[in-house]
Amino acid sequence: MKYRLILFDVDSTLIKQEVIDLLADKSGHGREVQQITARAMKGEIDFAQALSARVSLLEGLPESVFDEVISQISFAEGFDELFSYLRKNGFLVGAVSGGFHNVLDKLFAQLQLDFLEANVLEVVDGRLTGKITSAPIDRMAKARALREFAALHNIELENTVAVGDGANDIDMIEIAGLGVSYMGKEILRQKADLHLEKAGLNALIQYLN
Repeated sequence: MKYRLILFDVDSTLIKQEVIDLLADKSGHGREVQQITARAMKGEIDFAQALSARVSLLEGLPESVFDEVISQISFAEGFDELFSYLRKNGFLVGAVSGGFHNVLDKLFAQLQLDFLEANVLEVVDGRLTGKITSAPIDRMAKARALREFAALHNIELENTVAVGDGANDIDMIEIAGLGVSYMGKEILRQKADLHLEKAGLNALIQYLN
């Protein structure tokens, strides 16, 4: 089997929702944040700037909000079948996200992913500060994550798969052996090797043999 490792974007790829939009709904800034998210996904504005602007609007939310949004998240159609296939065939499986470890660590706990990298929302005295604790996971960071994940397991990039849907995924899509756009924005479709236009991640299985 040519491909041995797969790295997924999370929001609107592995899951149907955008976590930051769910969080923003709790802060009363849902519409504003959704608009920024949409523009960032299309590549109309810099991701790091967009992330900072959106995260700042979460200031003051209680830490309990993380469990609230987890209950609203659903995995993409066909993900269970795809994940089962990947594990049965010895794939290394990871995720890299412009979202947040505060939510994803618990969401993915049962999956026991081989790699997970995301932002971390700062929490002080039980409330979000409106900041993240490190450099943002932007498109360059996602490409670095793929390189790191592959290098950790001595796998060549030509034997990797990257799956995403937005501008933030372009760099990792370009360097992967198979770059997949999953119902992606046009800016990503122009760079991807494979376009999955309909809901159902299990459609990817036929291209992994």
